[in-house]
Amino acid sequence: MNHFNLINQNNVTFHTASNIALRHGFSTRIGGISSLAHTASMNLAFGRGDDEQIVLKNMHIFCSALSIQPETVISAKQIHSTLVYEVGASDTGLCRFEGDGFVTKEKDVALLIKIADCVPILFHDPINHVIGACHAGWRGTAAGIAPMTAAHMCRLGAKPENIQAAIGPCIHSCCYEVSRDFKDTVANLQSPAFADQFIRPLGASGKYHADLCGMNQSLLMEAGISLQNINLCPACTCCKPDLYFSHRATSGVRGTMAAIISL
Repeated sequence: MNHFNLINQNNVTFHTASNIALRHGFSTRIGGISSLAHTASMNLAFGRGDDEQIVLKNMHIFCSALSIQPETVISAKQIHSTLVYEVGASDTGLCRFEGDGFVTKEKDVALLIKIADCVPILFHDPINHVIGACHAGWRGTAAGIAPMTAAHMCRLGAKPENIQAAIGPCIHSCCYEVSRDFKDTVANLQSPAFADQFIRPLGASGKYHADLCGMNQSLLMEAGISLQNINLCPACTCCKPDLYFSHRATSGVRGTMAAIISL
């Protein structure tokens, strides 16, 4: 049965997914050297208040805990899009791309995406040796970045029936209150039935609770990935701001976590 583990390695706390048999991890906010109250202690993104060298040191600490070489990391300036890149060793570096997903079949290339409530998804085809990673905010979720990432993996030789997907810690429906406009947008991008299934009314308030995890799980299944190959972390980032950075829990004053995977 699929599950997530919470691991402490060299004082760095992170999750791993039982169905991903590679070097990978979903960071928490614990284990770095950030000292600002809102970024303490493992902030992995520039522009949140930490000096650049602090962020780079945190990246080294996180990668070291996972036995990943920091110089092999590829990341992007994330824009809540459906842009997915096929990358290799010549593309390594932080924020060299603008988009929200990566795939590769090259060894020792680490795909990293950043999160603080949005949905991080890591992918692995263990038969054909292809990996992927995507950042699924609500816009990217509704527009289908998760199945698009799987499709890009298949262009590199992966097969949907072989792909293992791990949906990491993110905001869950218990805390994700949205408006009617949100539901209408999702209905337009997917279908009214899809919106009704995953965006439920909150009493008579005119507000709704949205299930981003369920949306991504459903879309991955439509793309041919079996339910048994989709591992979903039950942890809600907004419920536990002591363990995770949460944009919603802190009104945007926060650090940033990361998910990473490498062949």
